[in-house]
Amino acid sequence: MILKKGELFNGPGGMALGAKNSRVIDPKTGEEWRIEHKWSNDYDPSACDTYRLNICEDAESDSVHHGPVQELPIGDRSVLGDIDCFAFGFPCNDYSQVGEKHGLNGTFGPLYSYGVKVLKAYQPKFFVAENVGGLQSANEGQAFIQILTELQECGYELTPHLYKFEEYGIPQARHRIIIVGIRKDLSEDGVEFKVPAPTTPSSADYKTSREAITNPPIPENAFNHEMPRHTAKVKEMLSYIPPGENAWYVGIPEELRLNVKGTRLSSIYKRLDPNRPAYTVTGSGGGGTHMYHWEELRALTNRERARLQTFPDDFVFCGSKEAIRRQIGMAVPPAGAKIVFEAILKSLVGIEYEWVPPAQKLQLETLLGKRKVDTEKQPTQEDQKEKQVAFNI
Repeated sequence: MILKKGELFNGPGGMALGAKNSRVIDPKTGEEWRIEHKWSNDYDPSACDTYRLNICEDAESDSVHHGPVQELPIGDRSVLGDIDCFAFGFPCNDYSQVGEKHGLNGTFGPLYSYGVKVLKAYQPKFFVAENVGGLQSANEGQAFIQILTELQECGYELTPHLYKFEEYGIPQARHRIIIVGIRKDLSEDGVEFKVPAPTTPSSADYKTSREAITNPPIPENAFNHEMPRHTAKVKEMLSYIPPGENAWYVGIPEELRLNVKGTRLSSIYKRLDPNRPAYTVTGSGGGGTHMYHWEELRALTNRERARLQTFPDDFVFCGSKEAIRRQIGMAVPPAGAKIVFEAILKSLVGIEYEWVPPAQKLQLETLLGKRKVDTEKQPTQEDQKEKQVAFNI
């Protein structure tokens, strides 16, 4: 059984690679269930080139549509054919904990609505949506509730969960909300998605940054493995920073310290702790934000960052060094995506697997129930007048 997948905001293909690598054998029929790319879209031309090369296996594929999602002819089967499943990691800029968190009021916040548009037009069997953990608190929690409500109203049973990827063998402390939706008619027939249980629940078993980057060693001629260059001053400052510490380590001489205030807990010039998973790989930021080696006096290469994101060494990223860094930092770890997609396929086939309840804060009934209560508690005109009088007093 081949399930055709559509995708918005495809990035370099982290989600797509996880889906592509997913395989489940139906124990009753012996049939293999897998997922294949049908069409996708992204605004980043370099990301589209990377996706074509690695996911489509055709650098000239016209199934990857570069351009604003607003201009995509969603529902036009002559351009975007029918699909069985759908994935969208809608842009996280306005929901991230780093930044101003505009939420639904930001430039990128409303883009999830194009995923809703796809669901209404195609009614795929299931979908997978991904975003940062900050989505929970954007607009005082109302953004998350609104998004869940609109996805549910498309005709899907939802399972939102905050995945801590280090608990799933990813060598990185990356926490992301993933929403899985199963079409209601399938749900009524007994298909139930459950959150796959962590594969490494004990922190003692987490995969470390050292293991990810050095085992096996990265060949010197590996793709996207160009060594960064630094000034003598930066190298000297790094020499005083122990693994796991940043530019505000007390042992740094005064003349080498940064003249920046209010960021002592940041990741600026922070060196990896080789005995723990990496801190979150990011795709943007200026000097000092590129992630730093625990031993060598330098930032990581793009290939080392890709290792932390679980991209295989034969996955070639296209574009400039900064464009590639952005792609890697914005991607979904393929190994994490594979776990989710295989759990969905098992749910469709009827194969049991180990699972855990969704994170308590993301219980859908609680969230949507909160919305109903909040709506019922909307202040009347009398309440507003009393509040204004009290304020003036």
